[in-house]
Amino acid sequence: MSPARGLEPGTPVVASTDAVRRSFRAGDRSLEILHGVDLRLHQGEILGLVGASGAGKSTLLHILGLLDRPTEGTVTIEGKDAWALSGQNRSALRNLRLGFVFQFYHLLGELSAVENVLLPAMISDSAIGFSRKRRHYRERAKDLLVRFGLETRFAHRPAQLSGGERQRVALARALFHDPPILIADEPTGNLDSTTGDRVLELILEEQRSRQLSLLLVTHDPRLADRCDRVLHMEDGVIQADSSTPMPA
Repeated sequence: MSPARGLEPGTPVVASTDAVRRSFRAGDRSLEILHGVDLRLHQGEILGLVGASGAGKSTLLHILGLLDRPTEGTVTIEGKDAWALSGQNRSALRNLRLGFVFQFYHLLGELSAVENVLLPAMISDSAIGFSRKRRHYRERAKDLLVRFGLETRFAHRPAQLSGGERQRVALARALFHDPPILIADEPTGNLDSTTGDRVLELILEEQRSRQLSLLLVTHDPRLADRCDRVLHMEDGVIQADSSTPMPA
């Protein structure tokens, strides 16, 4: 894999986990998925995370993305201990500072493409606040869809879209609030190679233009080779960094 590219020594850490463990109850026993994971994502970095199915990658992403609480350990986002925050403040941090792109899109089937992109605003604003800004928000959602080549798909629901189109809607939704951190879990894993390549190029173009800090989980060595650093995960533990390490 390629060494860390384009990052200066001392580049700030924007998201991290320290000694994170996650276990689940399975009948009368505890099943531990993560075993004290330390991870650092630096500002403007593309960090790849690879490993076999069942290695714990998605569990780690859900924890770093504040979608799941660790059994033990600390998650820090932009200098804030996320699980020391109130539920409301943690939800605001997740919605405004983190963007998510998943393998299976997670679009709401009853909503149009524009309405799916608007979901972050619906969550972050009160009903009155959203109503007052509705026109502005809809224009922003449409602008993002146009940017991703979906200008003829505003009113289409997910079932009327191809896989590549659904993923582009999901990317527009992830970027609606212009978050500094993007987490992508196998974003091309449900697409054919040609469509996946197009989606990947869109993600990387947005990363460059917005200077996003991107954490990319993938099984595809071609995707991993586009990253600044690559971490390997096995049995709930991150193995040695396969590229030039960044300073903590």
